Amino acid sequence: MRQGIEREAISTIVSEFGGKPELLVQILQAIVTRHGWVPEDAIRQLAFELNLSRADVYGVVNYYHDFRTEAPGKHIVKICQAEACQAMGSRALTAHAHESLGASFHETSDDVTLEPVYCLGNCACAPAIMIDNKTHGRVDASRFDSLVEGLRESG
Repeated sequence: MRQGIEREAISTIVSEFGGKPELLVQILQAIVTRHGWVPEDAIRQLAFELNLSRADVYGVVNYYHDFRTEAPGKHIVKICQAEACQAMGSRALTAHAHESLGASFHETSDDVTLEPVYCLGNCACAPAIMIDNKTHGRVDASRFDSLVEGLRESG
């Protein structure tokens, strides 16, 4: 597992947003975009620098599913769980992914983190998944395995 984020990096992001507590969501988004996750020490630092309670920061981090508090794997695979994708087989695809990767949602196996997502805007090509911010449609178990194998081959 990766180490935490350097204090200076967090301070830099906070200062980019003017140290405004009302911009906490945007600050957290910047942290996740640049570092991939929000570690415990960053939550404490944000609370201090923004003059918020740790409970306030935790509440926002826990509310939004994209703010993870553990380091993700090198690759992030998101499977759509919205109704259109469910109607086209995402439940079976999710079960296959759990078995194939040996990981449940929010877990990492072989440097692949598996996460749910609740709409990728690709309903016409359901079921849809997103791998490292690239959307793939009409994914069945075989295509899923092929896409994941491609990740492993690419490193």
